[in-house]
Amino acid sequence: MSDQGTRITSSRPSRIGGPEAWLVWVLATTFVVWLFAIQTGYAVVSPEIQQDAGLTLAQVGLAASIYTWVFALVQFFSGSLLDRFGSRPLLAIAVALVAVGAFLYAGTTDFATLAAAQAVLAVGASFGFVGAGYIGGKWFVAARYGLMFGLVQAAASLGSAIGQPVILLLLGALSWQQLLLAFGVFGVLLVILFVVIVRDPVVADAAPSTAPRGNVIAVILRDLGHCFATRDVVLSALFGGAAFGTMLAVGTLWGPRIMEARGAPTDFATVLTALAWLGLAVGAPLVNIVSDRWRSRKVPAVVWLLLQAAAIALVIYLPTEGQGVAVVLMFAVGLFSGVQMLGFTVAGESVDGAYIGSASAIVNGVCFLIGGLLTSIPSSLMPADPALADYQAALWLMPAVLVVGAVAAALLRDRVGDRSVVDPA
Repeated sequence: MSDQGTRITSSRPSRIGGPEAWLVWVLATTFVVWLFAIQTGYAVVSPEIQQDAGLTLAQVGLAASIYTWVFALVQFFSGSLLDRFGSRPLLAIAVALVAVGAFLYAGTTDFATLAAAQAVLAVGASFGFVGAGYIGGKWFVAARYGLMFGLVQAAASLGSAIGQPVILLLLGALSWQQLLLAFGVFGVLLVILFVVIVRDPVVADAAPSTAPRGNVIAVILRDLGHCFATRDVVLSALFGGAAFGTMLAVGTLWGPRIMEARGAPTDFATVLTALAWLGLAVGAPLVNIVSDRWRSRKVPAVVWLLLQAAAIALVIYLPTEGQGVAVVLMFAVGLFSGVQMLGFTVAGESVDGAYIGSASAIVNGVCFLIGGLLTSIPSSLMPADPALADYQAALWLMPAVLVVGAVAAALLRDRVGDRSVVDPA
């Protein structure tokens, strides 16, 4: 528990799981949905940005990678900062940075501006998903940690599924610059709500914080070192990163592109990508429920990763692909990518409660690091005007990464019969 949540012992204790808890959680989840809409909307607006700013496909892919690399780097520190300083004012500052990034994004005229916008967006967004998970862990009982985290991902993915077609529709009435300005204005309103409402709970008779004192950077590095030294945190980051990194690459860039290369109209390609995000919205909370029912983390992780690998391989390499088959396969890619949430659950169960933010940040950071690699490496291997064969020659990395993730999941110490399997902390 951060100092902020324990210092004011004279205040009326907060009701864990009560109305205020849900209000704070809904605001944190709204932040995640909003930033996911901006992030995944890149797949829709990037062709227009590419044309208007005179960019190449390689530059568009590199800009997406800059976001993921900066995000992954800052992500490793965001969880520890939340563990040390709490949700106020860190999350309000994070929302403000995403809003500033959206305004920069709207002003893109060359690659430098786009890269700067992506970097600022990434710094703010690095506190979003982990911040919502942190709030779920503080404002709700420990047994709900995995489920609440899954619901955050479900909401964000559902927002992305709805957001991409809506963005495409809005682009018929608005320019991409006007659309991104609207995202920025919404962010300003969200900042105000965060400043007024979002905080850590006040716990009655809470013990003084036992967090190590001293240089903040040294303490953060100590926290990260503790988590990296925990075997299952590293393994959970690898398999969670493989699952979500692949989904991120598909959902933000390659999904619409490969479907268009197969001859799908732009509108239908966008709908297919939205269906992948819808699949993730279903799979994110479902995988924790299945895992608890099976009393295993390892088995569902391995099975879902292999099924995701099979689905993405079919998307890339199936000789012919009717619309019905494409719908099923893209939904399956998203559904089985929900296994990433077991990565957060396993990481949270593998460390003391004081390190939950750090462990979650490591998993999320690796997710985006792998997503960045799966975005940038294939884009560097393709010609300026790629055909389907060019996509097929470069995107083999995706199923390969998922198989590696399945191997990492198979090496987990499964806690069969342990309380942590049925009552995740």
